[in-house]
Amino acid sequence: MKYLKTNKNINRGFRKLEVWQEAILLFKFVKEKVDTLKNISFKIKAQIEDSSLSVPSNIAEGYTRRHIKEHVQYNTIALSSLAENYTQVYALFIANIIEDDWFQEYDSKHYSLENKLINFNKSIINKLKQKEDWKDDYIIRETVEAYI
Repeated sequence: MKYLKTNKNINRGFRKLEVWQEAILLFKFVKEKVDTLKNISFKIKAQIEDSSLSVPSNIAEGYTRRHIKEHVQYNTIALSSLAENYTQVYALFIANIIEDDWFQEYDSKHYSLENKLINFNKSIINKLKQKEDWKDDYIIRETVEAYI
């Protein structure tokens, strides 16, 4: 993805996360489809776009929090937004507004992201349970690359 390897610092480390990148691509996929739908209201389109964009936004915000419990909380919010988005898209599918082929592709992308986000959150929770070292400061040790 364009520009993700430029202007790196400790706060932008979320850009290397596969789960964040996949969430961005899901947003793009949903936005492109929603933009083509003529028979739904602006409000519904906005809600679908908002819930979809909320996923990578919360992953990024959680990553930049300096407390592991907040990181878990924001990933959980991202999962909630993902469930909200699924519900909205599925409702359009059931109402015959979205065609079967598109929904199946969406469902596959959604499922992949959902599982990665669940596993990502589990790994952070395990660090918390095992009281593993958590980099909660902005001290540059040897190189910024150690953090991103």
